[in-house]
Amino acid sequence: VQLQASGGGLVQAGGSLRLSCKAYGTNFKINRFGWYRQAPGKQRELVADISSSGSTNYADFVEGRFTISRDNVRRILYLQMNSLKSEDTAVYYCHSQPYWGQGTLVTVSS
Repeated sequence: VQLQASGGGLVQAGGSLRLSCKAYGTNFKINRFGWYRQAPGKQRELVADISSSGSTNYADFVEGRFTISRDNVRRILYLQMNSLKSEDTAVYYCHSQPYWGQGTLVTVSS
């Protein structure tokens, strides 16, 4: 199984990014997927996850700014991030138990 994340980059505060995670070698439709992030010096934390049926769950700090979604045909997980803040700066990882993607760096400049 391989999870290939992309879409990170440098953005100004208030801007938007869309992260993508392409899944290979897994039964994508039945798996629960999540986005996690790890800022320097901090523990990895859940950002959002989505069930096979499309039910979503968000961390409190998201505050309605992010949207997780999935395309079961293309086998891609997305995270649309709007109104980004400097504190959103982190490496973002996609996850489907027990597998992790390689991470994509998001840097938000204030």
